[in-house]
Amino acid sequence: MEANIISAHSPEPQNIARHSDQVASSGAAPSEFISFAIGNDQYGVDIMAVREIKEWSGSTPLPKQPDYMRGVLNLRGVMIPIIDLRCRFGQGLTDASPMHIVIVVQVGGRTVGLLADQVLDIIEVNGEQIQPVPQISRDRRTDFLSGLVTVEAAMIALINLNSLLDD
Repeated sequence: MEANIISAHSPEPQNIARHSDQVASSGAAPSEFISFAIGNDQYGVDIMAVREIKEWSGSTPLPKQPDYMRGVLNLRGVMIPIIDLRCRFGQGLTDASPMHIVIVVQVGGRTVGLLADQVLDIIEVNGEQIQPVPQISRDRRTDFLSGLVTVEAAMIALINLNSLLDD
């Protein structure tokens, strides 16, 4: 299933052919990720979990939720919870505007929206390119990551969606 990318403010994916050529020459089966930004940091999620990407249009807050839970969004009749990734990663609440995006993902039968600043690219990497996350301390923020990959001198932290959604 392919992702339906809908964002008027996101740049077109660039360098996809170059990424594909690099992966094809390695001989390993590639995995695709959608990379996105939160401030100056870059993250990626497995493209197979992404259902669509849409502009931020606000959400309806729910009482007694964690700070990172922005509320719910009515997406074609389905209420999906919205997670503020900046807040979930301990960097404070996002001052969301129409320039922000929501990446709608499906994980283990659950559909959720991830609030981020902007979509950057679609990248292909093989397993050999993914480096483990250094464990200097038991920090919950690193539990959300499944690995690190460098693409064109940019470090991209790959998000483990199952850990991100677990309390």
